[in-house]
Amino acid sequence: MDKQDFLKEYQDTFKEPGKDVFFSPGRINVIGEHTDYNGGHVFPCAISIGTYGVYGPREDTTVAIYSANSAKVENSKIITFDINDDQPQSAKDEKWVNYFKGMLVYLKQRGYKIDHGFNLYIHGFLPYGSGLSSSASIEMLMGNLLKEEFNLDIDEIDLVKLGQKTENDFVGLNSGIMDQFAVGMGKKDNAIFLDCNTLDYKYLPLELGDYEIIIMSTNKTHSLAGSKYNERVQECEEAVKRLSKKLNINKLGEIDSETFDQYTYLINDDTLIRRARHAVSENERTKRAIDAMQKGDLEELGRLINASHVSLKYDYEVTGKELDTLAENAWDQPGCLGARMVGGGFAGSAIAIVKKSEAENFKKNVGKIYRDKIGYDASFYDAEVVDGPHKL
Repeated sequence: MDKQDFLKEYQDTFKEPGKDVFFSPGRINVIGEHTDYNGGHVFPCAISIGTYGVYGPREDTTVAIYSANSAKVENSKIITFDINDDQPQSAKDEKWVNYFKGMLVYLKQRGYKIDHGFNLYIHGFLPYGSGLSSSASIEMLMGNLLKEEFNLDIDEIDLVKLGQKTENDFVGLNSGIMDQFAVGMGKKDNAIFLDCNTLDYKYLPLELGDYEIIIMSTNKTHSLAGSKYNERVQECEEAVKRLSKKLNINKLGEIDSETFDQYTYLINDDTLIRRARHAVSENERTKRAIDAMQKGDLEELGRLINASHVSLKYDYEVTGKELDTLAENAWDQPGCLGARMVGGGFAGSAIAIVKKSEAENFKKNVGKIYRDKIGYDASFYDAEVVDGPHKL
């Protein structure tokens, strides 16, 4: 679809011409999972699958939002609220609007002038619950759209922080900042090595030579806000609380494995030790993966990606049979350097680094195994690494 297609969809919905079309990418994370809210390092990039939004101004103070994706649901409707209404939508079929509404509410609370309503038509290509960060894509779409249309003097990192605040406080998911940062700060053909504790970051070319990243979607949706995600955050916070009796730390990302091993007696709980061990070891794996990539050692990068999945399965317990079926059968395929789940887990998606010449056989083989074992098809996407949100 191109810009004119989205403008036509807007006109069909709102019975008037739209003004501007915006795009916001999704994201994958090469390595560094569940380290962001633990103050560790991550290595994500923005991808060409994302969310489109068409904006049209109104003369009143009403915001009217329609999603092409909700059109597949019975009783789909245009959802409206006033620009001065600062409460989350509470109706079950309207809660998805809070990812948009939260951004507007927090921008207004910071004194930015949003003085009239607008219509917004949304068409997302990130499957909901796919682990490719549809929520951050929406938040950063809304932030950049409001910045452009209302001439707001705000930089992208501040919009990223408001995206996380929307997720945490308006939606109720205690996530870290990685997703919004990866989407908002995305750069074509580059991944972002980000210290989630300090927000120090650098772009590194995602140079994979004869290899490419393939996204593998389980096609089983998850809802992190209603999952065990917040439970994992709390478990890590409890581990830090126990460790801080002897160690001067605020986050698990501040210690290395050697220090962790010496002080596990302070935690003295099987589950909490495993949760914390993942956060500490994954942070170290991410730093080692950066070194491997800069040396051009893609085989070591692949092994570290595999180890990440194992840690997420056994220590963090966030994979499940669908993700394990994809990742573990990917490991056995010719030309696959590494594979692991990405995102929050509990279904969603995985990634694999696969030799380009083997990519089609890889998809066919893993797809057949998945269908035979799980009972329905997985979906496979080639990941193109792109820039962050922008007006078309």
